[in-house]
Amino acid sequence: MEEEIKSHKDLIVWQKGMLLSVEIYKLTEQFPQREIYALASQMRRAAVSIPSNIAEGRSRGTVKDFSHFLRISYGSASELETQLDISRRLSLCKEAEYQRLGILLTEVSKMLRAMIKKLGEREGAKN
Repeated sequence: MEEEIKSHKDLIVWQKGMLLSVEIYKLTEQFPQREIYALASQMRRAAVSIPSNIAEGRSRGTVKDFSHFLRISYGSASELETQLDISRRLSLCKEAEYQRLGILLTEVSKMLRAMIKKLGEREGAKN
């Protein structure tokens, strides 16, 4: 039996997005001062955008809106993937940390993609 989703906080993808955001903040705290307003800031904004858009979309109350905001979250995840790779290439992120965060980010991205697909099918069934 499936648990009822009462709030965005009940969504595993939101929970993992929150964990990812916290981990990105921890990572970027270690970046050199020169990166605070550059790459670190962009990574933090992209990471925070993921659970934030899930929450906003869920609270809108329509499948169409939720799907739209999940797509924004998915875009932010793709943006963060690029930024994380840049941080590794600039040696701002250790390989082990890159791998660990990459696994979490991939998991969140896959969950978002699956939710978008499922909502699209539900929306298509209405038409």
